[in-house]
Amino acid sequence: MTQLLQQLGVAAYRQRLPWLGGDLQTLRDTLRPMRLPPDQGQPLQIPVPALHSGAAPAGQLLAVLDQPVSGPAQALVVLLHGLGGSSRREGMRRLGLSLQSSGFAVLRLNLRGADPGRHLAAGTYAACCNSDLLPVLMRARELASELAQAAGRLQPLPLLGAGISLGGTMLLNAALESAGVLDGLFCASSPLDLAACSASIERSRNRIYQRWLLQRLVRQTLADPFGVTATEEQLLRKTPPRSIRAFDAAITAPRWGYDSVEEYYRRASPLVRLLDPQARRRLPPTLLLQALDDPWVPARAAQELQRSIGALNQSDAAESLSIAWRNNVGDGSSKKSALSTPPVASSTPRCAVMMRRTPPLSTSAPVTRPVSSWIRRSAAVSRRNRTPLSRQPRIMPVISALPCPRVAVSQRMNSLGQSFQIARSGRW
Repeated sequence: MTQLLQQLGVAAYRQRLPWLGGDLQTLRDTLRPMRLPPDQGQPLQIPVPALHSGAAPAGQLLAVLDQPVSGPAQALVVLLHGLGGSSRREGMRRLGLSLQSSGFAVLRLNLRGADPGRHLAAGTYAACCNSDLLPVLMRARELASELAQAAGRLQPLPLLGAGISLGGTMLLNAALESAGVLDGLFCASSPLDLAACSASIERSRNRIYQRWLLQRLVRQTLADPFGVTATEEQLLRKTPPRSIRAFDAAITAPRWGYDSVEEYYRRASPLVRLLDPQARRRLPPTLLLQALDDPWVPARAAQELQRSIGALNQSDAAESLSIAWRNNVGDGSSKKSALSTPPVASSTPRCAVMMRRTPPLSTSAPVTRPVSSWIRRSAAVSRRNRTPLSRQPRIMPVISALPCPRVAVSQRMNSLGQSFQIARSGRW
């Protein structure tokens, strides 16, 4: 793994004063927002069917299409926000701007119930909302073909997905259900086990986070221009939920046709299917980034996934998963530490989970430039996204070049170190 990082030219992760530790890094963008250029994306409305439960009729989701800064697009990247987010959130905008500057077209999606597309569809979204998401990805595939034709290319552009927090969970569920829906996937601090994540956010240390999230979720739900049921209004106004789990039990689970919140968490958690080697083969080349000091999303599920894949025959070239550990003792000395074996219990490790559907990368392995460049930029920007709405890993990313059958092969892999320098300086 160290050899791979050296080959990619990745600089060691360095905490910067005063943003030391997971909580301050989580709140960084809230405490110090960045000035971003005006949003000049092209709004698109994508039809989606009614919910199977009957809780919401057919409607449309609002997406924003951003063109590359210069030249034809290398690929189209669908960006999904996290819980309580939208296409306007700083983390989504910054990630999109970085990808645009690297030659990618970007489609920022507002999920059902998220502003600014609140008026287009009734209801709210869930961790597994394939009836909404798969039509969007089908439309995105058409857009990729249209962009390729406009650029005079014979082959459609690759369709890639990048999800922040719960957005990554949604993309994982869609890719596991429908093989080939994406050509590559990147997930940053995405819950793999919803029950464990819900329990983590309910810890007393996260009381302020949970209260803030609940206030936003309740406000979004009650602001539905299509209205809410009398039962929902009573639950939200007279006896407001005191936890994310209670909100999911009252709103999310019944709206999406689950009998209970337990069933919702069990069926919408991608971990169970990820632990199945046959199900994993449905995924496109996928990169998962996770930090062990994340205040919200526990890394135990990622560790379990790593152990599961590590137990397979290592000679199987169909897939592999690697974890890079980085020890952080919390006093800044970790700035000089290198990748090591799994850390001792006294340390606070940071990890990057890398899943790839190809043999481990060697110095002579071919690299697909558009896919690897997209992963590099996504990982670089994820180090800067610290808002509670956009859960991001505070880690040194481990990047793998993942061949994509729709893109010409290139031997070049560069600009990763530059991406991290730009991320540190904030110059997007």
